[in-house]
Amino acid sequence: MYGKGILKGLSVTWGRFWATYTEDLAWLVRGKKRYFNQDGVKARAGKDTRGIFTVQYPEEHLTIPEEFRYIPFLVYDETAEEKKEVRCTSCGICAKVCPPQCIWIVRTNDPVTGRPVPVPAEFYIDADICMNCGLCAEYCPFDAIKMDHDFAIASYERNVYNMEKLLKPASYYANIRPLNATREDEARKAKEAAKAAKAEAAS
Repeated sequence: MYGKGILKGLSVTWGRFWATYTEDLAWLVRGKKRYFNQDGVKARAGKDTRGIFTVQYPEEHLTIPEEFRYIPFLVYDETAEEKKEVRCTSCGICAKVCPPQCIWIVRTNDPVTGRPVPVPAEFYIDADICMNCGLCAEYCPFDAIKMDHDFAIASYERNVYNMEKLLKPASYYANIRPLNATREDEARKAKEAAKAAKAEAAS
């Protein structure tokens, strides 16, 4: 009543406004930058931040949690001969479980026998249709398809990703999802060790 509410609201805005400058000066005195670096973004995202806390996108980005998921990508292993060993066997499970049906796979056939070869000839994902659910990555039996952290994909053309755009090394996956990659590597090694032990016992 009588404008007290408006004055109270303005006092909050005014306090935040001045706290921004005092906090900037405090960071400056400590010889640190409050903007355009990850330390500043983390500090402003904390519960004890004072003044401005808005992220200055696109120059600044919030720290993306490991389980964040966006467009899928295909994983390949790097060999000693610098060859790309694509994990995908073009089994088609990801395309079958995809709710919006945005995955298309062209299988490779042996030119002599005509039999299928476990490597995709072509692999397409329509990023404009993809709902980023992650079912393709969850159901893949070969850990060949994973969810990316790259969400800035806006363009003036249709976003249909081919093999060239989808393929990324296993080191990239380990970088964006270190805990998951370590867990999967350990499980893979344990499985291989069990298989080797079984073969040795059989012989």
